Amino acid sequence: MTKLGSKDEIRRAQRTVEGANPADYSEALERGLSVLKVFKHPDERLTQADIARSLDLPRATVRRAIMTLVHLGYATPDGRAYRLTPHVLTLATAYLGANPISHVLQPACEEICHELSASCTVAVLDNNDAVMVARAVPRNPMGVGHGVGFRVPAAHSALGYVLLSAESADRRTEVLTSGVAPLQETALDRALSAIADVDLLGFAYVANDVEPGFHSIAVPLRRWDGTVVAAINVGTNIEHLDADVLQGPVFQRLIETAQRLQPQLI
Repeated sequence: MTKLGSKDEIRRAQRTVEGANPADYSEALERGLSVLKVFKHPDERLTQADIARSLDLPRATVRRAIMTLVHLGYATPDGRAYRLTPHVLTLATAYLGANPISHVLQPACEEICHELSASCTVAVLDNNDAVMVARAVPRNPMGVGHGVGFRVPAAHSALGYVLLSAESADRRTEVLTSGVAPLQETALDRALSAIADVDLLGFAYVANDVEPGFHSIAVPLRRWDGTVVAAINVGTNIEHLDADVLQGPVFQRLIETAQRLQPQLI
């Protein structure tokens, strides 16, 4: 029998604690999906050893998972490494096609991006991450150029702060203190304060967290009954649009967009 890694043992124990029925749970599917998610960029190339080390899974388990993904067309060999293929986009087709957030707000992102020559993104909260479901970037953006489906830690982004502002106090702390880069002490207090300020200011502003010289502002997107369903932001180089511009006219532009689209979000 393949020996479980320490992280795998923890995950199995957590399922037992949470009451998951072993007969209803497929570890093979869990591991296959975890292999897919370990690829962070479309052009990233990883070897079996890279994947096994990242997930703390046995090499034999990783080999079966990646070879299955190759057989199904979701991954392809590249020398000794592997990379994802565009076929992985089919996994999101049903969600993006049926989810009004994506097709209603993509045109809005493109409009704002064209107007400001800055990136515009819509994201929803998934576990500890803000996941992009609509995005537009200028033709010559700076290094931050990820697309739909990319995940950013909610603890380190304006999008995440806005999304967490709609969560309970316990949930906020849970997200901020877990994940790949948990916050501690001063940083945690600062983040909690910024999240609380969303209700007072109407926005979250973060600078230099994604990369030096980059900043962004985000506001909530609410559906018809006022429930926050997503967040929309504008991000750009500080030299292109400074903090006063982002927190002034750009903030007003985002608020106008959110109000205009609220009746269409369900």
